[in-house]
Amino acid sequence: MTQWVENPTGGRDRGPAALARAWLEVLTGPRRFFERGIAPGDQAPGLVFAMTVVLLEEATRFALVPGAAPSVGGRPALAALFGLALATVFVAPAVLHLTAALQTVLLMALVRDRAGTSETVQVIAYATAPCVLAGIPSPTLRGACALYGAVLFFVGLRTVHETSTLRALVAGAIPAAIVFGYAFRGFAAANELVVWNASEVCFRVVELGAEVCVAV
Repeated sequence: MTQWVENPTGGRDRGPAALARAWLEVLTGPRRFFERGIAPGDQAPGLVFAMTVVLLEEATRFALVPGAAPSVGGRPALAALFGLALATVFVAPAVLHLTAALQTVLLMALVRDRAGTSETVQVIAYATAPCVLAGIPSPTLRGACALYGAVLFFVGLRTVHETSTLRALVAGAIPAAIVFGYAFRGFAAANELVVWNASEVCFRVVELGAEVCVAV
């Protein structure tokens, strides 16, 4: 599932500079990126990309959100490092590949001529690019990151699997919800925004000719 390809046709280069370039390219030109940067069997760069996104996102969250970092045995720094390692090395690859497997099954029901599971893994991995900023404690920013990531994901599905926008949306709805709604906390951010906005709403009630303002 994570094999390296010696000379992948159209695949990604390796190294920190290639990671940064891929991040910029997928954010600014996603359709072109998914057309030219995804190669069969070339999953390793995509996996490293997704792990890097999770590492930076979780490190930011641990640093800026009180209580976000785990604390075990009175050694917060060591516990935080362990939490980062767990999220990056184990959780991120597991979620990526399990979601790709689910996505493949859903695509089988809707898209007859489609690319392989390897390409799907890469689409999910690179679509996480905006979520590198999702660890900043702002529900607006986190929600925007999750939403943009979902958009990139649907663009990637449509482009790589050469299907229609509608089929990409239908087939990708559940995987997008798993990755961007739950894993990157997009749904939680949306809920925070709704609650915050509701607390600022003032309902005006007309009673006995007087206008009463009730805050909820």
